[in-house]
Amino acid sequence: MAQSTETTDWVSRFADEVIEESERRAPGKPVVVASGLSPSGPIHLGNLREVMTPHLVADEIRRRGHQVRHLISWDDYDRYRKVPAGVPGVDESWGEHIGKPLTSVPAPKGSVHPNWAEHFKAAMVDALAELGVEFDGISQTAQYTSGVYREQILHAMAHRGDIDAILDQYRTKKAPAAAKKQQKPLDEAEVEAAEGSGAAAEDDGSSGSAGYFPYKPYCGNCEKDLTTVTSYDDATTELSYTCNACGFSETVRLNEFNRGKLVWKVDWPMRWAYEGVVFEPSGVDHSSPGSSFQVGGQIVGIFGGKQPIGPMYAFVGISGMAKMSSSKGGVPTPGDALKIMEPQLLRWLYARRRPNQSFKIAFDQEIQRLYDEWDKLDAKVSEGAALPGDVAAHSRAVGTAGGELPRTARVLPYRTLASVADITAGHEDQALRILSELDPANPLSTLDEARPRYDKAEAWINTQVPAEQRTIVRGEPDAELLKSLDEAAQQSLRLLLDGLASHWSLDGLTHLVYGVPKVQAGFPADATPKELPTEIKTSQRAFFALLYQLLVSRDTGPRLPTLLLAVGQERVRALLGE
Repeated sequence: MAQSTETTDWVSRFADEVIEESERRAPGKPVVVASGLSPSGPIHLGNLREVMTPHLVADEIRRRGHQVRHLISWDDYDRYRKVPAGVPGVDESWGEHIGKPLTSVPAPKGSVHPNWAEHFKAAMVDALAELGVEFDGISQTAQYTSGVYREQILHAMAHRGDIDAILDQYRTKKAPAAAKKQQKPLDEAEVEAAEGSGAAAEDDGSSGSAGYFPYKPYCGNCEKDLTTVTSYDDATTELSYTCNACGFSETVRLNEFNRGKLVWKVDWPMRWAYEGVVFEPSGVDHSSPGSSFQVGGQIVGIFGGKQPIGPMYAFVGISGMAKMSSSKGGVPTPGDALKIMEPQLLRWLYARRRPNQSFKIAFDQEIQRLYDEWDKLDAKVSEGAALPGDVAAHSRAVGTAGGELPRTARVLPYRTLASVADITAGHEDQALRILSELDPANPLSTLDEARPRYDKAEAWINTQVPAEQRTIVRGEPDAELLKSLDEAAQQSLRLLLDGLASHWSLDGLTHLVYGVPKVQAGFPADATPKELPTEIKTSQRAFFALLYQLLVSRDTGPRLPTLLLAVGQERVRALLGE
């Protein structure tokens, strides 16, 4: 039964809600949606959901003629927590910088960027540009060190007792029994992934002999945040602190001091109020009792603001891999995904699932099936035969309010392009020859017509397919195997060879290779499965395995019609013993 737009197009429903709420809060002003990213290491595909969810909603609002700002807060003034594994140009010596702001940590060796945060931010900015994501970036280092938040900091310090009282309600609070049953505890990988989202340690400040303070100075000597505030005077704003790492201490005036930040659980709601954020999603790590989103909903009132509409988003996985964890290294980033898939496909994966639905992004063979599914949807939309929810997801994938994203001019199946790239091993003239023979009536005139999809498929073959799964065409016929064939096997090869010239196209060869076992069994080559006995499938599998053995010395390989085109008529005839 077809689903209605009501249940499928989550983006439109959130856009309705956000526009209504924005008009209630700030009539006539631009709608503000937000994301937060911590460039503490490679920003992975799970973190991308933090951006794509508000982007899709903002874009729908923009399509309706409203002004909208999508803020991305770069949490680059967060503390450097640990040395992530598997980052090129980084070794354990980076451990000496733990506790410093991310913008004070050196970039990995060989980087062209001035610091750690800028290095990892740059890759994400490039990926977002390719994905068509329009945003206003805000560096929290720039905001804090230039004194933009001075009034908010002084206000938080003046109301530290109120903030402490709110936080204290949650410090020992446990989830209700019902919530415990519904909420699966985060596994190690999920906790690690949360660290890239800004949740970090869910810091709520520290209480010492001098009382509670929602502000942490970075040390004036070692730059680390391992400091303790020892006194604060509300009248003069004089603040004294001691560094627990190096022993340095000093007294500063907070009304002119810019080397510190509000703790996370206070910082986030402060920004909601300061920016007037109406919509900001958060990961499951923020949604448990006592987490920063829940607590922030109460603290934001201290700053005169309101909590944004904040759907929880589920984790994103990689097919064939465990849940993503940026600290363990080797976790795919949006840039990695865009090397092997077009931006339209990646946008579609985020657009078609509601934020609270988890999904996987394929880096393995599953990418071919995903592309087949996408191409079928593309065709259905063109024919006017797609469901409304699917049409909406497709529209959000192929373009934005600003126009359509660049796309491949001549759409050929990804699996075919991957097979051709595999077999030709970088020889573009060979690739063009094969691809131009797929449809002789409408041949490809240049490889550029198949780009960028061809380049993405080639990158997938070269970076994601193990060497043992690559296709190597035999240099000489397998004389021993050819000699051992019985009469039926020899006849099947003769039928194939006799039909090669007249069937030399993708469709023609498909018809031929599936038809040979049918003809051998006494049926017409175009007989449908309903007209055939089930044994025919067994005969087809045996015939295909024989061809693979004779052509590539394996039982399986790329689709046979593509493989035959790739090998070329003359070489096919030689390898099949003609």
